[in-house]
Amino acid sequence: MANTAPPATTTKPTPPTPPSLPPFPPNFLWGVSTSAHQIEGATHHRTPSVWDTFTAQPGRVKDGSTAEVACDHYHRYPEDIALLHDLGVNAYRFSVSWPRVNAPGGLDFYDRLTDGLCAVGIRPVPTLFHWDLPLSAQEAGGWLRRDTAERFAEYTARVAARLGDRITKWITLNEPAEHTLLGHALGAHAPGERLLFDALPVAHHQLLAHGLAVQALRAAGVSDIGIANSHGPTWPASREPADLEAAGFYDLLLNRLFADPVLLGRYPEGIGELMPGGPEDVAADLEIIGEPVDWYGINYYAPTRVGAPQGSEIEFGGLTMPAELPFSVREIDGYPVTDFGWPVVPEALTELLVDFRERYGDRLPPVVITENGCSYEGLDDQERITYLDGHLRALHRASSEQGVDVRGYFVWSLLDNFEWAEGYARRFGLVHVDFETLERTPKASYHWLREALRTQRRQGSSSPSGG
Repeated sequence: MANTAPPATTTKPTPPTPPSLPPFPPNFLWGVSTSAHQIEGATHHRTPSVWDTFTAQPGRVKDGSTAEVACDHYHRYPEDIALLHDLGVNAYRFSVSWPRVNAPGGLDFYDRLTDGLCAVGIRPVPTLFHWDLPLSAQEAGGWLRRDTAERFAEYTARVAARLGDRITKWITLNEPAEHTLLGHALGAHAPGERLLFDALPVAHHQLLAHGLAVQALRAAGVSDIGIANSHGPTWPASREPADLEAAGFYDLLLNRLFADPVLLGRYPEGIGELMPGGPEDVAADLEIIGEPVDWYGINYYAPTRVGAPQGSEIEFGGLTMPAELPFSVREIDGYPVTDFGWPVVPEALTELLVDFRERYGDRLPPVVITENGCSYEGLDDQERITYLDGHLRALHRASSEQGVDVRGYFVWSLLDNFEWAEGYARRFGLVHVDFETLERTPKASYHWLREALRTQRRQGSSSPSGG
């Protein structure tokens, strides 16, 4: 199916105001992020994924579109590498498509991409799983089965054997919390399961896959390994006991359930008993899940305001939140919002990082912000410039004033892309993509970030191939 995105505003960008960001440390990693399913297209060069079957079902994607073409990055990657080089980043976070690797010659594309990045001094940073599970794995039980974690480790070993001579920084999984919640608990993403709390084995098996992948990568002789988990502060709706209890439970599910096992080697109290297998099985798995990582990736977008359940279904952020959940998500007032309706709260990034340092202490390795970005229309995206400026300053405060060891920052995203269940209606890119012609046009925010990175280099904070 062809892309069906509506035409976007294409007002000529306003020349950017010269950025005056504070200097970041030497060898700071500056990058942008993408994911395979959202940009690559070329579905005939890979095996099917859960997202192919999901998007084929009427009503699953708001504009009825698919990622069959997306940004056609598979064929246009040299043009996109040129955009990265011109932008001045020293790292590019992309994802490897497991379904593509399963096809004959599937790793050849990532060979070419890796070589192209290295040739211009940009560090390749692959994510091994960004939600596009092979359909064959789903039909065998998907993430509800432990076997999927073992198959993931085998796939990881294949990728590392092919690319490990050139790639020196690796990410195992992207946002297992969202993949569990949206894909398996609420049914809003592929594979479209609505299991509620019966989806907890999905969380466990993804975390186990992470640990097994760390072992596979180290066995292949590569290092500098992390995970990209999404996190944000949870703000209670009030100081009433019921709201505090609900907010605490939400924070446990979306933050601690996915950070504690990786960083502490244990589940939060009361959660381990809900995982598949007996206590001895879970304890043995936690030994694997807790394999030390070299750094910890955080995807940050916004805080969440949470209160006690309200006794009825709630529509929030495009999701239907069932009445039986022991919490309810509330609107956050008093802040500007993106075109996606997400509140813009840069200071909450500082809050989150300081909270992580206090919670995990010396068990927290260096942190990299692996995603941060916003959805706005148009080429003259001054709101995105304000957003990035505010979040980079908040990040600098966490590092320079609060002592959090932050080593890098990746903007989501390089390109406007297929935004999952939203289709092509949301534009997170620094570069505008015309989804009819596939023409790329840098936005005002792209030019602003390019000038910001030039200023950072003049201040001596990073080199073109640093990180």
